Amino acid sequence: MVEFHTRYVVPRTTRAAGLSRGMASFAAVLLATAVLGHRRGLVDTTAFFWVMGIVALLAAFALLFSGLAFSRLWKFGDQGGHDLTVGAVLALVVLAPFAYIAYQIATFPMLRDISTDLDDPPALTAAASLRTSAMNPLAPSSLGQHTLQTEAYPLVVGRRYDLSLDRVLASVEAVLDRQGWQIVVPPPPADEAMGDVNIEAVARTLILALPSDVAIRVVDDGDQTFVDMRAASRYGRHDLGINAGLISAFLTELDQEIATQAGTATPAAQE
Repeated sequence: MVEFHTRYVVPRTTRAAGLSRGMASFAAVLLATAVLGHRRGLVDTTAFFWVMGIVALLAAFALLFSGLAFSRLWKFGDQGGHDLTVGAVLALVVLAPFAYIAYQIATFPMLRDISTDLDDPPALTAAASLRTSAMNPLAPSSLGQHTLQTEAYPLVVGRRYDLSLDRVLASVEAVLDRQGWQIVVPPPPADEAMGDVNIEAVARTLILALPSDVAIRVVDDGDQTFVDMRAASRYGRHDLGINAGLISAFLTELDQEIATQAGTATPAAQE
């Protein structure tokens, strides 16, 4: 009597799947930790950028390993489908913000200093003294940068209000309070303001808390008052459209605040 024995072969689990899940998980945790730490001021901005580079690299490798694991699963029947799926999904989630930033870099012009008055931008005197060597220097914009801003942000222009200086300044202060910016050079009391008033503040982006120095210039012109703004990023060669957005949002809210005082707001550049 002949006996036959069936040998059962246990499918091998590919290491690439485990590496994919591990790297993607670490990248996700590192991303969340770095963002929270930077928002709370526990992580320096320069170090934060380096950590973001490491996060992107880890997520990219995790996606690569998930692809290798899937190839072995498809060709040789290796196990690890759950790990490679988790790794791929986490890697894509982590890489999504970087893909969005790449889209913004391709869409917006390479500018980092935006002003409603290109010929005579509001001064960032206090900001210049606060900036370190690791930050962007505050330098006059070139003619080419002026052209880029005019073409990309035609609506970023100053305002002219048919109201007195003290009333416009009171509205500016009200909008500043709602914005929650860190005031560096506060405005004088509205009833004591005369001539030109310069206000400086630090605005931070909502999620990453990246800082931009902001200057607001309020000028008395008799029966009318001019308002100009400037926003300059402290870090990076590209502001991703952030500074133009800061100025536009502030002036739009200021228009609404002024409207409650029955004033008329018109872009100064169109007068």
